[in-house]
Amino acid sequence: MKPTLENLKQELKEKNVSLSHQRLKILEYLVENRIHPTVEQIFSDLQKDMPTLSKTTVYNTLRLLAKSGLVKVITIEEKEARFDIDTRDHGHFKCESCGRIYDFPIDIDPLIPEELDKCQIISKDVYFNGFCARCLASEKEGG
Repeated sequence: MKPTLENLKQELKEKNVSLSHQRLKILEYLVENRIHPTVEQIFSDLQKDMPTLSKTTVYNTLRLLAKSGLVKVITIEEKEARFDIDTRDHGHFKCESCGRIYDFPIDIDPLIPEELDKCQIISKDVYFNGFCARCLASEKEGG
């Protein structure tokens, strides 16, 4: 089941996280824009309607949401963090041409080796990079 704004708001309330207007707008943005946005994208898009929004507020809110387990931080590239509202186990594919990140289903648990049975795993991430079908098709059409 995909996370809904109402479910996420309820989870925040249960975790005693206050629901300020700006936090709700950032959460709503993530639910409505499942594009694995960067802080810059979120800030830029929301500032149009919320001129008092600061980039620091976006960073702090995302940090809080990640700490609360409602947002997953994706680091496919060293210098770029992206944010995913879907915290269930799944993989990510980043197109090297258009930069889009695609989700794909994967059962990660069977991939965990027995040697890690006594370890505490805090994150399970599967990342692929390459060229998406759309970009490959465009390249073929263009010559």
